[in-house]
Amino acid sequence: MTDQGNGPKKIKRRRGNTLENWEVALVKAMITRGGVFTNDQDILAYFTRPTRTVNHRLIGEIRTEAKHKAIKSATEDDLDAFLSTWPDIDHATGLSIRGDELLIKAREAMIAGVQTFNSAGLTFRAELFIVTAIIAWTYLLHAWFRREGIDYRYPGQATKEGAEKFWELGHCLKQPKCPVKGGAARNLGFRIEIRHEIEHRSTNRIDDALGAELQSCALNFNDLLKKEFGVQYGLEKRLPLALQFVSFGVEQRAALKKASGLPKHIEAAIDAFEHGLTEEEMKDPAYRISYGFVPMVAKRPGAADTAVHIVASGSDEAGEISKIILKEVNKDRYPPNKVVEKMQAAGFPKFRLHDHTQLWKQLGAKNPGKGFGCVGDYGNWVWFDRWIDQVRQHCEAEGEKFR
Repeated sequence: MTDQGNGPKKIKRRRGNTLENWEVALVKAMITRGGVFTNDQDILAYFTRPTRTVNHRLIGEIRTEAKHKAIKSATEDDLDAFLSTWPDIDHATGLSIRGDELLIKAREAMIAGVQTFNSAGLTFRAELFIVTAIIAWTYLLHAWFRREGIDYRYPGQATKEGAEKFWELGHCLKQPKCPVKGGAARNLGFRIEIRHEIEHRSTNRIDDALGAELQSCALNFNDLLKKEFGVQYGLEKRLPLALQFVSFGVEQRAALKKASGLPKHIEAAIDAFEHGLTEEEMKDPAYRISYGFVPMVAKRPGAADTAVHIVASGSDEAGEISKIILKEVNKDRYPPNKVVEKMQAAGFPKFRLHDHTQLWKQLGAKNPGKGFGCVGDYGNWVWFDRWIDQVRQHCEAEGEKFR
């Protein structure tokens, strides 16, 4: 890792860069066997890997029983089994299959999630990605906690089968030292809320509605993976640009949006979660990011085979693209007080929150079957344009009552 313009940057040695109990047992078996294992440095070579360095003094401390005296030596068979498979590495990354198991699982889970989402012919891709991505993030944070020497187990708790119980993703995010902050943490919090809806209630197609948040989820994962463990473990080479057979006209867009309306409980979960976010938080690319694609003719022969061109923000080219790109705008959301403010601004200054409450009760407007477009399963009710039109018609019909 280097600090651009300032030469090499020191990498802080992490707590937890020590041998695990099973490794200590193998070291003791090597010491007992002797022969090629007479030299401490030769023994150390079997347990050093890119994601973890071990101080050479530790082997001597094990030999003299200054440390790890209580751990029993591995058997001759266990040592032979270890040596026969060494180096037991993942060939794609060079990671130790046993020692770096959490990191390997994290990468593979995210790769599986993205490949599933990009697979042609699947109908419920977002649900599959969200569940798999949460597994990936959980393993990644467990790998980080483990490297930092942070115990990520629930003390005194076990599964039904008696196994150790580890922190779930939501609990990991609550830890003060958790490396996921800001928009990335909000993005994962949103993923967890939607996962609960997927887990406990049926969903319709939600792929298009959540695509921007899912894109940020994948990019945030890759950024943290490279920042904390090394750029060589990034997923770019495994997940190239997906080709699309898509060219939307007005009719196609209208049909697609009509066919893929969000189920009410998913829409409610989204609005309830985002209701408390500021505009700046909503625009944070770590929380939600989307791209616009337009066909481009290469001006230079060397760029003709490049599928993606990065256009500088604010450039003339970016300005031209903004004139032709399709831009979908999220529906405006109106909490009750905003409905009242909108009516008062429209010329009905006597319209109050009490009047709004009486009206929605009278019309049963919170009933999804009425089609007024209000959502809110968590006490945060919001209303959309159709209800605004209904309220305006009511105010106009009442004449001077609200003027």
